[in-house]
Amino acid sequence: MFVLELTYTAPVERVDTHLDAHIAWLDEMYQEGVVIASGRKNPRDGGVLLAVGDDREHIERLAATDPFVTGGVAAYRVTEFAATRTAPGLAAYRERPAS
Repeated sequence: MFVLELTYTAPVERVDTHLDAHIAWLDEMYQEGVVIASGRKNPRDGGVLLAVGDDREHIERLAATDPFVTGGVAAYRVTEFAATRTAPGLAAYRERPAS
């Protein structure tokens, strides 16, 4: 599993010009089953996404296609972790730690 921390690198007014395209991109990521949760940070200086996948490079390539990134208004920090414990509703995403 991956935590994608999005940080705005431009004023919110510039970020907002890419918001509709970013939401469409998120919708696609949800449909593909890659993103399982997302939302704005508080204060609003970026966002956080939870993503699933086996390949960090694939997740990083997908993050690079976010219109916020291609528009030059945000950057991602990707953190990989093994979700060894979850709430019951997320049981399908539980992982075994690498040996």
